[in-house]
Amino acid sequence: MSNGQIRSEIFNVVWSACDTFRGVIDPTQYKDYILTMLFVKYLSDIRKSKFAEFKRKYAGDQIRIARAMARERFALDEDCTFDALYAQRDASDIGQLINTVLEKIEDANKSKLHNVFRNIDFNSEANLGKTRQRNQRLKTLLEDLGTEKLDLRPERVGHMDIVGDVYEYLIARFAAQAGKKAGEFYTPSEVSETLARLVAPRDGDRICDPTCGSGSLLIKAARQVGSSNFSLYGQEMNGSTWALCKMNMFLHAFDAARIEWEDTIREPQLVENDALMKFDIVIANPPFSLDKWGQEMAADDKYSRFTRGIPPKSKGDWAFISHMLATAVEGKGRIGVVVPHGVLFRGGQEGKIRETVIRENLLAGVVGLPSNLFYGAGIPAALMIFDKSRPRDGQDPVFFIDASREFEQGTNQNKLRQKDMDKIVQTFHDRAVIDKYSYAATFAEIEENDFNLNIPRYVDTFEPEPEVDMAAVQADITRIEGKLAETQAKMRTHLMELGFSS
Repeated sequence: MSNGQIRSEIFNVVWSACDTFRGVIDPTQYKDYILTMLFVKYLSDIRKSKFAEFKRKYAGDQIRIARAMARERFALDEDCTFDALYAQRDASDIGQLINTVLEKIEDANKSKLHNVFRNIDFNSEANLGKTRQRNQRLKTLLEDLGTEKLDLRPERVGHMDIVGDVYEYLIARFAAQAGKKAGEFYTPSEVSETLARLVAPRDGDRICDPTCGSGSLLIKAARQVGSSNFSLYGQEMNGSTWALCKMNMFLHAFDAARIEWEDTIREPQLVENDALMKFDIVIANPPFSLDKWGQEMAADDKYSRFTRGIPPKSKGDWAFISHMLATAVEGKGRIGVVVPHGVLFRGGQEGKIRETVIRENLLAGVVGLPSNLFYGAGIPAALMIFDKSRPRDGQDPVFFIDASREFEQGTNQNKLRQKDMDKIVQTFHDRAVIDKYSYAATFAEIEENDFNLNIPRYVDTFEPEPEVDMAAVQADITRIEGKLAETQAKMRTHLMELGFSS
């Protein structure tokens, strides 16, 4: 069976298991139950495979088997496996049994899984219903993911990226169902890939996403490096989404990724020696125009992130950009961020911050995206690329791309095609000026526009109306009038033959 077939099979089994919860609880909640149980199944099947391998290798010597198992990625006792839960699927307290097993798995793997399962309650009456309903739903879930239907052992699925890719795909499908709430945990794959390619991570880079959600953007950036010589960092405020990201990292074998749980603006966790950590690549899709982002503490920020100005209380976009600029390595750091278009042209304090950033020669490019790419947000977004390798006293051009008209239209969601992504990336890296698509704006031009970065000011997409051939139009009118006169004459003849007077 090919990798594609195995991937499809795993997805179909797990997606079918979602029927247990559809119509009962919101997708933003039941995704946690499905994906957590899939992660436990993944850990259990790896354990099962390794145990069988060591049993053969050490001829059943239990001491040597135990010693070898202790050196594996995850510690998992026999009574904490998926199979152990499956065997107890008819228990009257199955929800609490699952909670207990998850707690034991956490305790046995504190350096990796501390608190990962603490945000999910398999015994929740509010989410899963009263005892009888809850027991039946959890039993069905265990049976849907049972070994007869889902086998995730490495010898069968091969490289673990298959399971990781399915996990990512499931997150995307949950996001599609979740609507407006999806923006809390998922950036569309095509947008993530495009942004990752624009900032172009390199061998040895430290890569950070300060609002990492489920981690899709970090994973896309990691895959652009072309080697395993990189390190990943992230921070996420929502507890259940943070847990999802942690599991996602492990499923893609990024075990060393450091993912912190806290508010990035109010309580940045990626610090060392009382200073913000610095990164070669900083990428993010922060919440659009976040209200109450933490303005009350910005003036006294001990990390001096808001020296260019303090964004308005009800619009946190430039607060996140300011944080990202502060955490990029001086002289070489590259930053890519998804923003609503208002960030490009709103005035007031935001306009002053934008002007300062442009005067410092930090902004490298702006890419306008099609509308309706993001789950639950029909408005178009833009990508802003900053580059700290540009000389601070320089006035390099800012490269604009209007990619808003090139996409595949979907019933509910639009999508960037591969050729659309390739064109954006190639055009940006080549700085190719293409009529009605891209333009390199000088500092003088931007200054003349009062540092307004609204893309139509720089990329002229106006399509003139075709010239009208008046002679041809008049000839056509004359021809139609002749036909009309001919038809009217025939009508009068027929009416007279029928006895009607003219």
